Amino acid sequence: MQNQDQEYLLNNVNPILEQLALYLVKEKPDNVTQASIEWLSVTGAQIENGLHHNQHFHNDTIESSDDTESDEDDYELYANNPIRPDRASVSAEVYGIYNKKTNFKPKIVAKSHLQIQRIKEKLAQSFMFSELDEHDLRIVINAMEVIQCKKGDVIIRQGDDGDNLYIVDEGTLDCSRTKAGQDSVHLKTYKPGESFGELALLYNSPRAATIVAEENCVLFSLDRGTFNHIVKDAAIRKRERYEYFLAHVELLQELDPYSRSQIADALKSRNFNIGDYIVKEGDEGDIFYFLEKGEAVATKVLNQSQPAQVVYFYKEGDYFGEIALLRQAPRAASVIAETPCTVVYLDRETFKRLLGPLEDILTRNFKKYEKYMN
Repeated sequence: MQNQDQEYLLNNVNPILEQLALYLVKEKPDNVTQASIEWLSVTGAQIENGLHHNQHFHNDTIESSDDTESDEDDYELYANNPIRPDRASVSAEVYGIYNKKTNFKPKIVAKSHLQIQRIKEKLAQSFMFSELDEHDLRIVINAMEVIQCKKGDVIIRQGDDGDNLYIVDEGTLDCSRTKAGQDSVHLKTYKPGESFGELALLYNSPRAATIVAEENCVLFSLDRGTFNHIVKDAAIRKRERYEYFLAHVELLQELDPYSRSQIADALKSRNFNIGDYIVKEGDEGDIFYFLEKGEAVATKVLNQSQPAQVVYFYKEGDYFGEIALLRQAPRAASVIAETPCTVVYLDRETFKRLLGPLEDILTRNFKKYEKYMN
C-alpha cells in the first residue's frame, strides 16, 4: 500500500470506522447494516465534516466564508464548526480506543447545602446528566462551580475554545450567531434549567455562538476534565440512541439530521407497565410523546352511559399528545400501555420551538382522529 493510501486510511477512514465499530458493539442492533447507515448519515457525517475542516485548517486552504457557505451553514450550533488543531481529533476525544482516561482526580468545589440542592434540581432537568448513576452524579455536583454574572457579561464567544459547560440557575441569556458580512442573528433565549456550551466539549469544536447575560444571572459551571471522564460517554450514548430512533419516526423524515439531533438532546424518557395510563382523557395536556418501545391503545368515552372504547392503536415510532398542545385543549382521549412501554417526550415550550416547522403536518394528521373527536 502506498504512503498516500495509508495516510488516507489513517486520517479519513479510521476515525469514522473506529467510532462506528464501538457504537455497534455497545448497541448490538439486530440489523447491523441499517444501524450503520443511520449512524453514518448522522454522527458519521458530523465527524467527517469536522475532519475535512481540520485538514483545510492545516493546509491553509480555508476559503472565505462568502465562497464556502452552503445551506448546511444554517445549522444553528455545531454541524459545520472546524475542529481545533491543538486538541485531540474527534475520534480520539469522543470515543477513541487509545484515548485512555488516566490520572483523573475529581475536584471538590466548596458550596453551601442550598447551592448543592439547587444544582441537583437543575441537573434533573438536563438531558446531559439524566443517564448518570448516583456516584457519578455526586462527582459532577462536587465539581461544579457557582458563577455570578452581571447583565451584559459575555459567557461564551463564538469562535473561542470551550472548556466549560453551563447550566442556568437564575436569569436569562441571549444566544446569537454571526456570519461573515452579516448582522448577528438571535437563536434563542436560555432560561433557568437549560444548559449550554456542551457541544464544544462533545464534538471538540470551537464555540458556535455567543451567549450574553440579559440580566444578572447565576450559572453552574462544569469543567472539561470532569465532563470528559464522567458525563461525555453517557451523553453520547443517549444522543445516538435517540438519533437512531428519531431517524425512523415517519413524522420527522422531512427534518435534516441536525434538527433531529436537537430533538434528541431535548427528549426525556419514562417507562410504563401494562395497564398504566400514559395520558388520561380530560386532563390538561402539556406533553408530546413518541412511543419508543412497546404498544399502546387510545381509548375514548363515546357514550357517557358506556365504558371508554378503543379508538386507536399505537406502535413503536408513533406519536401522540399533539392535539392538546396545538389546540390548547384538554386531552381528547386516554392512552394506555398494552405492553411494557418506554416513551420519550417533549414539554410544551420545547415542542413549539423544535417541532414548530412540522405544525402543518401535525394539523393535517388530525384526520386520523376526526371520526372520534365529536
